[in-house]
Amino acid sequence: MTLTRRRVLTAGAAALLARPALLHAAPVADASGRQIDIKQPVTRVFPAGPPAAILLYTLAPDLLLGWPRANRAEECRYMLPDICRRPEVGRLTGRGNTANLETVIGLKPDLILDIGSVRDTYVSLANRVTEQTGIPYALFDGRFEATPDTYRSLGKLIGRAQAGESLAQDSSHTITTIAQRIAAVPQAKRPRVYYARGPRGLETGLGGSINVETIEMLATNVAGGTHGGLTNVSIEQVLVWNPDVIVTIDQSFAASVRNDPSWAGVAAVRSGRVHLSPKMPFGWVDFPPSVNRLIGLWWLAKILYPEIFPEDLHALTHAFYKRYYHVDLTPQQTDDVLEGRG
Repeated sequence: MTLTRRRVLTAGAAALLARPALLHAAPVADASGRQIDIKQPVTRVFPAGPPAAILLYTLAPDLLLGWPRANRAEECRYMLPDICRRPEVGRLTGRGNTANLETVIGLKPDLILDIGSVRDTYVSLANRVTEQTGIPYALFDGRFEATPDTYRSLGKLIGRAQAGESLAQDSSHTITTIAQRIAAVPQAKRPRVYYARGPRGLETGLGGSINVETIEMLATNVAGGTHGGLTNVSIEQVLVWNPDVIVTIDQSFAASVRNDPSWAGVAAVRSGRVHLSPKMPFGWVDFPPSVNRLIGLWWLAKILYPEIFPEDLHALTHAFYKRYYHVDLTPQQTDDVLEGRG
């Protein structure tokens, strides 16, 4: 991120002078406890990264200035076309940040929204960006369990309290319903799952990683003995773990692993329990880890415990896409999503 102080301050002062005076609403605390004092009405929001863009799209798509990465045509089949095609604006946080502050200022957002880690490093970044641009910067907790609170707080912040409360209750219902049923399954009887990322399936999430939160809610993460984020592992290590189930987000790995002799000794491969996660328009397990994981939690629950989750996944998928992605899927589109096509 480009943080050349003199240039940013100069650009920031010019942008602020050009903005009309608006009434202040009551400040709302973000997940770091910072009071976000924002002018109303909010009409333009800059997402600091993909999780923020997705959550904002589900709550108030009209406020989204653009996307950290331009969406592909096949992804836009499952979103509001005009919103999906909004421009690529880069990202301020995460891997490969690409937006500099002069670009952000030029877009004249009323708010910068970041959803992810609330560690001191990110709080410091939020404070620094606001000091240098004058644009309020709200930081919300990206952990899966925090989803309902994030919807409530963000709804109040952007003047969409009723919509935020509705999605908060819906997401809370999903998380609570599934957690209550899983609580009856002893830890020792839960499947041992390996999460395979990348074309060779050798990138995975360690214990506590945001990338495997939903898996760890339901099952034992075989890589969970060490805490951390994403990491690369060897096939020898996977053979030692010998997972009962493999969940992957990579189509090429899912297609090749059953015929790959190096994976032949893995219990999940021998038993045919290799599952390709749906990914349109966003991955259901992570990639990115945002509210797209809500429907993914149902999917995981049904493939791991079909006997205690009798719900119709087609109906759940249709309802989720209508409520969160604002599209009414056809039966064929629902099939395409669930079968990993698109």
